[in-house]
Amino acid sequence: MKKILILLAIFLSSVSSFSQELDCQISVTSQQIAGTDKRVFETLQNAMYEFMNSRKWTNYNFKMEERIECTMLLTITDRMGTDDFKGNLNLVVRRPVYNSAYNSILLNWIEKDFQFRYVEFQPLDYAEGNYSSNLTSTMAYYAYVFLALSFDSFSSNGGGPFWDKASNIVSVAQNAQEPGWKGYESQKNKYWLVENYLNPANSELRDFNYRFHRLGLDQMYEKVDQGRNEVTESLNYLKAMYNDKPGLFALQLILDAKRDEFVNIYSDQRVPPMEKTSVVNILKEIDPANGSKYQTILSGK
Repeated sequence: MKKILILLAIFLSSVSSFSQELDCQISVTSQQIAGTDKRVFETLQNAMYEFMNSRKWTNYNFKMEERIECTMLLTITDRMGTDDFKGNLNLVVRRPVYNSAYNSILLNWIEKDFQFRYVEFQPLDYAEGNYSSNLTSTMAYYAYVFLALSFDSFSSNGGGPFWDKASNIVSVAQNAQEPGWKGYESQKNKYWLVENYLNPANSELRDFNYRFHRLGLDQMYEKVDQGRNEVTESLNYLKAMYNDKPGLFALQLILDAKRDEFVNIYSDQRVPPMEKTSVVNILKEIDPANGSKYQTILSGK
């Protein structure tokens, strides 16, 4: 059975097995930190890897080859104290496309100025409903975001329970000293990512995720035109969101993740010229800063 069908079955039905869900690659780099013991960063990387990949996040059954592929790249920019650090956290989650070796990016975002405390060799404790540290709460938050985006892409609004889990972490973290959890601090942080996706007024975001991936990309192996038509129709969800809320954080994250993918899909010579023109007009409207990139769909360059 194809991996994509197995994954879809997983996302649609709960079972009692408890195999782990994430295949999360972790990298901690510290080139910007001079004159300090680097061993702690190796220990941190191993601890983060175990936290993400050894913990059970759902009640669904995943085989090893079915786990959700994701990446956390933590670039340490400052050691503010013996056990206090600041850095940038690059987060990527991918989704397989039916009958292909291609993985579609669901999220590619850098959380900047991520501050956390880590005591070497101290266990990374996390209990649902409690805020024990910024490091563990942040990793748990993104684990649920990765799951929510993946489930939404296989089943219409299928990621709801995981968006709720991430939202609960945000609520518990409202008294945290570290930035990133509060709505008034920024319009682009963990608070607003979940708020954008859970807000009923922004339902087009999740509609796009499902239609673009499950009804669009997954159909293109056997029915190229039909699948691409669904992808094209899914762009109207983004257009509607842009017309209503052009500066929406989650919309910008989708465009950042999908920009190159849009270009690759519609640069295909089999796409009718009129469809190309229509798509380019939509993309240039909702992502004007990258209009020249979308123009290459028409020019073939």
